[in-house]
Amino acid sequence: MGAQLRVYKRRIKSVTATKKITKAMEMIAASRIVKAQRQVAASTPYATELTRAVTAVATGSTTKHALTTEAESPVRAAVLLVTSDRGLAGGYSSNAIKAAERLTERLRGEGKEVDAYIVGRKGVAYYGFRERKVTESWTGFTDNPTYADAKKVAAPLIAAVQQDTAEGGVDELHIVFTEFVSMLTQTPVANRLLPLSLEQAAEEAGTKGEILPLFDFEPSAEDVLDALLPRYVESRIYNALLQAAASKHAATRRAMKSATDNAGDLIKSLSRLANAARQAEITQEISEIVGGASALADATAGSDN
Repeated sequence: MGAQLRVYKRRIKSVTATKKITKAMEMIAASRIVKAQRQVAASTPYATELTRAVTAVATGSTTKHALTTEAESPVRAAVLLVTSDRGLAGGYSSNAIKAAERLTERLRGEGKEVDAYIVGRKGVAYYGFRERKVTESWTGFTDNPTYADAKKVAAPLIAAVQQDTAEGGVDELHIVFTEFVSMLTQTPVANRLLPLSLEQAAEEAGTKGEILPLFDFEPSAEDVLDALLPRYVESRIYNALLQAAASKHAATRRAMKSATDNAGDLIKSLSRLANAARQAEITQEISEIVGGASALADATAGSDN
């Protein structure tokens, strides 16, 4: 009984230490969510106004450009998948990967080749384990992305869009990330960044149904679109990275809270078992004492006779 009680005490001590760690991680994730939410809110006005500018240029000219014009027969698409560098976030990364797999399957079903671009060690490890080709990958900044990180990710994607498909370029650019809806809800989404649908752009910019003013473009509408293309892609990728970071922290907080609650339940269960073992040990000791006293009393009575 004594050995069993020691086992329970060791397990309670171990689980208590784990509970302290998961509680601390929950609090850290909660504090990071607030910062990530502020960054998402701060990046939204710039992205909205940029989309308005693209919509105005596209609707005010007849210029064919990679930003707004779909290829007649698209043959290759780039898919940017945003995952996490770290685990302990429940199904955060796996859900994003599943969304990317569904998108890839759909694009291939349409007869398009797919070039994979990965952000985050979880996505890189997933593709590496399955020996799948990754065109380019980035790691080390998913918890706290900056605009410089977004520019670094956007550069090869913009180059691929501007390049001819015969030379390795792409006709479409898609991004898969986890959208932060609320503290309790984070949803994996797959959006097409390029070519941009004018109806989608008008909806995002809040100009759907509005009559946009006419503009004169200097030096030309094509040059304006060339200048807006990298800014648009960078801003959208930056916003997606921020959304993904906020979602990851929320998923971590939820996972760590669940782990903390489970640790508390396990401690209660182990404490009950330890108390039962202690009571059994005490009962056994009392029984041994009573039995010994009874045997001594019988021996004394026999000697008196």
